[in-house]
Amino acid sequence: MTGARLLWSVPVRASVITLTILGVIVLSRAADTVPRAATTPAPSSIVIGFVGGFVSHDNLRHGPVQLAQRMQRSVSKNIYIRVFENRRRKQAYDAILRELDTDHDGVLSADEKARAHIILFGHSWGAAAAVLLARDLRRDGIRVLLTVQVDSIEKAWQNDAVIPDNVAEAVNFYQPSGLLHGRTQIAAADPAKTQVLGNYRMDYRKDPVNCPGASWFSRVFTSGHMQSECDPRLWSQIEGMLRQRLSSSDASLDTPPRASTSVSVAAGSQR
Repeated sequence: MTGARLLWSVPVRASVITLTILGVIVLSRAADTVPRAATTPAPSSIVIGFVGGFVSHDNLRHGPVQLAQRMQRSVSKNIYIRVFENRRRKQAYDAILRELDTDHDGVLSADEKARAHIILFGHSWGAAAAVLLARDLRRDGIRVLLTVQVDSIEKAWQNDAVIPDNVAEAVNFYQPSGLLHGRTQIAAADPAKTQVLGNYRMDYRKDPVNCPGASWFSRVFTSGHMQSECDPRLWSQIEGMLRQRLSSSDASLDTPPRASTSVSVAAGSQR
């Protein structure tokens, strides 16, 4: 009986080994036939805006939302434009990485980072969020074309005054009146890499703006801050700046900012 068992065990073992090898080969070939995620083109540009306070990202009474909606209707479909609440900075960051990750492998290559053409803007807490998001992107080695701050107000643990060196250009608009008023001056962490286009002061006491739908509290206690958010002249000026950068977004990010770049603000003056 022992000999019979040995005689049977040899072919059985050989068969098991053969079937196992064949199974591995079949499975490996089947895995090779599974379609990989298709590569998709990156947006030609990414524009991210942030609203201030506790404003909803889709509240059309506010300047950042109106600006984004106007641009969405008229710019190329391959430009990604979206507005976030200022407390949703992580969502904005994730959205940028997702749009840049064209091969969907979860890792940004050097080429994917080099193709980034990003503009960030915001009002109040949202302006500070724009600077902080630029700083988040710096840690990933991602360049930013432009940051725009409107009456920027930082939270207790934040710093919206220093623009990180991955930003090519930055501009700051502020008004000095009321309980809430924005940062009067921003500066570049590295002036050789970042051009601060200006710190522009707006005086709504001399040239007030009507803000339909604003609360009585805002009208009485934060009038200037409120007007900076709904000022159609200011947001039209910012829209022009954004469109200008988008029109040349196919230029190399390695090209340094031109000294001739300027900003003209109808309702403000540079400090």
